[in-house]
Amino acid sequence: MNPQFDRFQKLITNRFQFGFFKLVKLPAAFFAGLRIGKLSSTEAVILVKHSWINQNPFRSMYFAVQSMAAEMSTGLFAVGQTYKREPAVSMLVVAIEGKFFKKATGLISFTCKDGAKVEAIIEECIQTGEGRTLDCLSVGTNEQGEKVSEFIIHWSFKAKSK
Repeated sequence: MNPQFDRFQKLITNRFQFGFFKLVKLPAAFFAGLRIGKLSSTEAVILVKHSWINQNPFRSMYFAVQSMAAEMSTGLFAVGQTYKREPAVSMLVVAIEGKFFKKATGLISFTCKDGAKVEAIIEECIQTGEGRTLDCLSVGTNEQGEKVSEFIIHWSFKAKSK
């Protein structure tokens, strides 16, 4: 287990530090209202409430906001597992696939349970020095537990040379 992930988790789950981080580095996420519902080494949940600022003309959550929340639910693992790593590991989203099942209104939770897979692939990159790709699943559900959308985020990882 990566001990730096615990340090990252403490930093990022601090409401004020995460808010400042979003404002400075991810202003669209700040204004859309994304927040962390849960973060462990195996599961991440990003919450976003449907509102005027993140809606589409059909009075539901805009697909780009859903995509952003889904990517963040997978990206927290990527950032957390690469946080202060030696050697450093670069990461990049190389593709995204989305499916939509019903209107996203109310509070939507985007859940990814691929934390162990992300940690394993990053360890493999560091050990081999070769790049790797990984597909992470994020499922968006409403307050009734109904699936509203589902995303596969395709990540690329590569250990940087020393």
